[in-house]
This record gives sequence, C-alpha cells and structure tokens, in this order.
Amino acid sequence: MSTGVIILIVIAVVVVIGAIALALRTRGGARGGRGLKRRFGPEYERAVARHDGDTKAAEHELAQLVERHGGLKERALEPADAERFEARWAAAQEHFVDAPHEAVAEAERLLAEVAGARGYPDGDRYEERVEALAVHHAPHVQGYRHLHHVARNGSGTSRTPGASGASGTSSTEEMREALLEARALFEELVGGSRSRRTSERTHAGRS
Repeated sequence: MSTGVIILIVIAVVVVIGAIALALRTRGGARGGRGLKRRFGPEYERAVARHDGDTKAAEHELAQLVERHGGLKERALEPADAERFEARWAAAQEHFVDAPHEAVAEAERLLAEVAGARGYPDGDRYEERVEALAVHHAPHVQGYRHLHHVARNGSGTSRTPGASGASGTSSTEEMREALLEARALFEELVGGSRSRRTSERTHAGRS
C-alpha cells in the first residue's frame, strides 16, 4: 500500500472520529438541556429570560447551581418540630387580618428557619438558600422570592385589593398572594408531616 493511500485512510479515519465526537457532544448537550428543563421547570424559563433568550448561558448557570447544591441532603424534621412550624404558620395566617406586614415577615422568617432545619443554608444567606432551594424545590421557590420581596418592601396603608400604599411598598393584596404562594414551599419543606401523623394515629387506633 502506497504512502499516499495510507495518508488518505488516516485522514478519513480522523474525519469520521471527529464527526462521531461532535455528534456525541451535540446529543449530550441536548440531553443536558432537556434534563435541566425537566428538573428546573419554571426556573429554567426564568433563567432563559434573565439571559435574554440565550439558552446556553441559562443552562450553564443552572448546571453550576446543580454542581454547587445538587449534593445537599435534606434532613428530616422531628414530628414535634413539624408541629411547631405548622402552628406558627397557622398563627401567621390568622394574624394577617390585623397585621398583614407583620404576618408576611413572620412567614418569611419561618420559611428560612424551616429551610435551615432541613439542611439548607441558614441565617442571612438568603441568596445561597434560594439557589439551593431552586435545585431541590424548583416549582415552588418563586413563592419564597415573592414573600421575601413583600416582606422587605414594607406595607402601605391600603386594605383595598390591588391598591398600593406608599411608594415602594406592597399592597395588602400582594402580601396576601405572596403568603398563599409561599405556602406550597412551606408544606413541601415540612414534608407532609401532618398526613404521616394522621396515618400513624389511624394505624395505632386499629391495633
């Protein structure tokens, strides 16, 4: 076999290998994008919007979040702690009628405490906590952001739904919506302890 033929064969092999590698990278990237979209749901769309439609930049950001927080292991709550948290949330909801801003502020503190008890970044590390929650509770983390926003924004004096109070403040209706929206994350973090306790009591009653 002549040298020229050998060179052509080598070139052909290199081209084929390169084409295969490119196809595998493209397929892997597509799988990664689909996997991130499936995992993050609405958070994926928010990331794309933040990057002005650049899906690669959004997926890079989300992949970094998974790398930083994907290994977090959630701690289970003791039944007594779950009951205490649930009682405080119920009290905050009842308090909303008379003092909406104080109620949402308490609910926001409570969500941070519950997240800390489950193993998420605690204390003043709000941004880090939200990132970790976005990785593990993506469908509901926006409710926490909304609650944090209205709790920090203060309260106007209006009690009319949809009306705004002083400049830069949240209306009572917005605070009510934020409290309701954040409850989904609270219930997910508490982990259905109420239903577990009901089941335990039912079984105990049958024994």
